[in-house]
Amino acid sequence: MSHESSHDERRRFHRFSFDGTVKLYSDKVMWETKLVDISLKGVLIEHPMNWNGKVGTSYRMDMRINNSVIISMGVITAHIMPHRVGFQWQKIDLDSFAQLKRLVELNLGDPAILNRELSALG
Repeated sequence: MSHESSHDERRRFHRFSFDGTVKLYSDKVMWETKLVDISLKGVLIEHPMNWNGKVGTSYRMDMRINNSVIISMGVITAHIMPHRVGFQWQKIDLDSFAQLKRLVELNLGDPAILNRELSALG
């Protein structure tokens, strides 16, 4: 394995697909869409109808995952594709972060990988 791919592997956050819905809020408007996947670093959603945001714009996001877990956070638009939009976490309360961490932990199945990803957040 080359040094570069080793570096990429260390910096990459595992992404997990969940059955979920997303509500994205600006100061004036709310959009609903579907969750594509989440990681400890961000979230990927289906492009909301009538949303024309720009990279770098901040929003509030509420995710409902598996019809039970609700995670709320402040996000910033990281990248926009034709059918999907990626966001990075900006602010997340402790309860929501604990829920997110637990979902990732259950899906990783390896506490060492979770600890690496948590340390990469810092």
